[in-house]
Amino acid sequence: MASQRIGPGLKYSLNKAFLDCLRDIKTISFGGSTVLTTIRSAALTVCGVAVLLSVSGPAAAQAARDYISIVGSSTVYPFATVVAEQFGRSTAFKTPKIESTGSGGGLKLFCAGVGVEHPDITNSSRRIKSSEVELCASNGVAEIVEVKIGYDGIVLANSIDNKPYELSLKDVFLALAKDVPAPDGSERLVPNPYNTWNEVNPELPNTAIEVLGPPPTSGTRDAFAELAMEGGCKQFAWIKAIKSEDKSRYKGICHGVREDGRYVEAGENDNLIVNKLKANPDALGIFGFSFLDQNADVVQGSLIDGQKPEFEAIAEGIYPVSRSLYFYVKKAHIGAIPGIREYLAEFVSDKAMGDFGYLTERGLIPLPEAEYEAVAQAVRDLQPLNLAAN
Repeated sequence: MASQRIGPGLKYSLNKAFLDCLRDIKTISFGGSTVLTTIRSAALTVCGVAVLLSVSGPAAAQAARDYISIVGSSTVYPFATVVAEQFGRSTAFKTPKIESTGSGGGLKLFCAGVGVEHPDITNSSRRIKSSEVELCASNGVAEIVEVKIGYDGIVLANSIDNKPYELSLKDVFLALAKDVPAPDGSERLVPNPYNTWNEVNPELPNTAIEVLGPPPTSGTRDAFAELAMEGGCKQFAWIKAIKSEDKSRYKGICHGVREDGRYVEAGENDNLIVNKLKANPDALGIFGFSFLDQNADVVQGSLIDGQKPEFEAIAEGIYPVSRSLYFYVKKAHIGAIPGIREYLAEFVSDKAMGDFGYLTERGLIPLPEAEYEAVAQAVRDLQPLNLAAN
């Protein structure tokens, strides 16, 4: 028998039914009651099952997705893939399907709505923004569970066939910013005039500036701009002073990346950057510590402000370009899509996220014990995200 496709009308009906059901549930008053919380949780499951069963025949089988759909960060992707594979091998559930879309792209897909055609989970190499939480809410994604999985460092790496770079945050800003302070020392901005590293800093090599990095949709790009670019930018006192007067202008100056070919957007594929560094020993690439760790036979990390990108330095916060990694779960899908709760249990288990877990072997910097216990408990309780509380 030929399979039937779900038309737009059916998709609309499914989502409307799901959202109508969720709106009905909101009339339940919690009052701190465990019983009522349990009722509400059960009702969420009923919503999902009822909507999926409201379609009959082949279309119903197609509508009732039986695997977890995950999108998001290319940095978190390898960690999520390892967990998904372990989950698929050790449980009766199907292995989750994961797509590397970048943090910003993943959150956009995640926040687009509730229903089987929308992802259940999105990975992110930065924390979700308040504007993204608002976007989610406007599309019916009312409750989100945040899972902080560990830490990562952002590295500037080059081929082991060349000497490692020793850069300051100020060097990074001057090499990559779209507009920089005038070389004559005056307090004015000019289009970036620097073409070689020794023009930025006479102690650096006389090689062309070529840096391969992620696009604007990437959480790595966001974090690099905030930690590295801005870290160097605010060393100019007169630019730092702009922040108190005009935050938008300050951010534009400090986060703006040059577009003259010195910075090359290499997509969301960090492995592609590593391969290009092998082909061009003079180039530098921006990606997460885990990719450096996994490709240490090919590339090496630059020193930033005198610190090597090493496991201990990132864990202790000494390395200046360090960030947290996350994933976000659509609470309304738990119970409607099989295996989500069990996937969460696998991810936050000690054997995965612990100090000696299998994710640590892949380059994840684990959370301190107290923070890990708090995250694991929040996941067990399916505690909804509250940005105001952090």
